[in-house]
Amino acid sequence: MKTNIKLKKANKLRLAQDKLRNNALKKGVELIAPETIFLSSDTKFGKNVVIEPYVVLGSKVKIGDNVLIKSFSHLEGAILEKNVTVGPYARVRPGSHFLKGSKVGNFVETKNSKIKFNSKVNHLSYIGDTEIGENSNIGAGTITCNYDGIKKNKTKIKKNVFIGSNSSLVAPLVIEENSLIGAGSVITKNVKKNTLSLTRSQQVDIKNYKRKKK
Repeated sequence: MKTNIKLKKANKLRLAQDKLRNNALKKGVELIAPETIFLSSDTKFGKNVVIEPYVVLGSKVKIGDNVLIKSFSHLEGAILEKNVTVGPYARVRPGSHFLKGSKVGNFVETKNSKIKFNSKVNHLSYIGDTEIGENSNIGAGTITCNYDGIKKNKTKIKKNVFIGSNSSLVAPLVIEENSLIGAGSVITKNVKKNTLSLTRSQQVDIKNYKRKKK
């Protein structure tokens, strides 16, 4: 009996998804391997949208013109303006807003964040409660440390900022325009404009070091 109920639910969901996919195709959305793509009834599509296999679009997603969503990405409650690229393997959570020409790449998670014109978060990063200004680049492995155990705090990265790989940005924090954060830094204080900021231990090399044997 339980098996029959589950089968009925599965068939109902399949039929609903087939209808949503067909509607999207009729609107000109390019669905690659459409049977693998999950859509929501309230998804809004612009023109020339391409969605690769195994993408999940949850509720309240708005997609602008010329957007590419790559495989295995999961989006909900997000706005993607025109010429945006997402994925593969991106997790886009509610409150994410990607402006024209921005890019969120592989294994990047965003939440309640705005990424402005032509800015990029290409690899392996967490961007939460953050605003990123125009033409900024966020290096691989960057984390915005937005939760202090009690409340969420905001990070503001202004325009033309470069964040080096494997950096931790401890909110609340403001990084002013035209600044550069050195790779591997933990930034806890506001950074003024036109500044190089880094926090890194000095490298120590021990010559002719012999490893202990078991």
